[in-house]
Amino acid sequence: MKVLISGGTVVNATGPIAADVLVEGEIIVGLGARGSSTSASWAQSADRVIDATGQLVIPGGIDGHTHMEMPFGGTQSMDTFETGTRAAAFGGTTTIIDFAIQSKGSSLREGFDTWSAKAEGNCAIDYGFHMIVSDVNEQSLKEMDLLVDEGVTSFKLFMAYPGVFYSTDGEILQAMQQASTNGSTIMMHAENGIAIDVLVAQALARGEGDPRFHGLTRPAILEGEATHRAIQLARVADVPLYIVHLSATEALEEVVVARDRGQSVFAETCPQYLFLSEEDMAREGFEGAKYVCSPPLRPQSYQGELWRGLRTDDLSVVSTDHCPFCFKEQKELGHGDFSKIPNGLPGVEHRVDLIFQGVNRREISLGRWVDVTSTTPARMFGLFPKKGIIAPGSDADIVLYDPQRAQVFSATTHHMNVDYSVYEGVTAQGQVATVLSRGMVIIESGAYVGASGHGEFLVRGRNGYLR
Repeated sequence: MKVLISGGTVVNATGPIAADVLVEGEIIVGLGARGSSTSASWAQSADRVIDATGQLVIPGGIDGHTHMEMPFGGTQSMDTFETGTRAAAFGGTTTIIDFAIQSKGSSLREGFDTWSAKAEGNCAIDYGFHMIVSDVNEQSLKEMDLLVDEGVTSFKLFMAYPGVFYSTDGEILQAMQQASTNGSTIMMHAENGIAIDVLVAQALARGEGDPRFHGLTRPAILEGEATHRAIQLARVADVPLYIVHLSATEALEEVVVARDRGQSVFAETCPQYLFLSEEDMAREGFEGAKYVCSPPLRPQSYQGELWRGLRTDDLSVVSTDHCPFCFKEQKELGHGDFSKIPNGLPGVEHRVDLIFQGVNRREISLGRWVDVTSTTPARMFGLFPKKGIIAPGSDADIVLYDPQRAQVFSATTHHMNVDYSVYEGVTAQGQVATVLSRGMVIIESGAYVGASGHGEFLVRGRNGYLR
């Protein structure tokens, strides 16, 4: 089937152009100047013409950090791979990279196979996996090499959550050395978990159990310290390092220093750190629990520095860390003890829209909007040029975006499987109109028209930014 997308403005990371897009089957086969004889001939032979007049035509978003069906604190995140990927599609994301988890005492292979079984046949959009390494030993180090051969080319370690995911500096160094030999990228949750546990215990002993103390016991300086330490360990191992969900200027400063000296250090931030603040965790009653995530929300004054980091490419990617827990029955587990509130926020549906508000506010350009939500994640995680660009030969993951349409975020209208929205009542200008995943229209006129199990597992290559 041939589909022509006509009359729109194509926006790649390089900027906007007036062009029509021809899709044949699952692949983009041509770009033609709007109104040209080439486009006219395409219109005559196309099976369907989609009118994109007044709309931006962008490559489908790539969310490189999600947690579907993730166990945490005796419960699990509410979105399944089916509900979560469908919600992602409504928001213009056509690829997710989730995290398969190695449990303590088990193998990487067991974790990967478990998560593969959850996702296979259930995803509305294409998907891949990073691998969480929570038990560094001789076997798991060898398994890293095997997983790279199967298209899992990034491994996440934690400096936080002692007793669950935490790895010592020595274990982290060993994993980094292994990654250096097999060409993979190390991802790091950079918070000083040992020190944080002391602060948490002290706060609870003083009777400070409200949600706002979650943030006060995870100070930004301990994110900065852990980021510095991770960078130095990566420097010793000569391995590329990707800092996940960076929230603090103290951590951003460390990334800037490393990048300025030529080290392969990258970082993502998330919409919650650009639009929410620590004041949300201090909302009246127990409402602040809705906003508990790790790292925590920071002072509002930090937001400007994070936007600056996106403009200057010191922050490379915007992902969501989508990990939704319902307020009723899940977040409420932490009444009187903030340490028992499941850490995580819903967000996979709103990332593209929220970062577009940065375009409206002149924080970033149209091209940079596409870059941080699609093109750079594709390059970073070994998917480019299959994903992340509108160009001949690339997958036809295409979003038609109406920059003028207004919407109001609400739990009553979103498609994520969670009973609240952290952006409840917020009005945004710009909204997805139509979404194609590998040439198939899956979102149209505000409805999901895709097919269950359409999404395919992506065998990823290595980081495209390595020298």
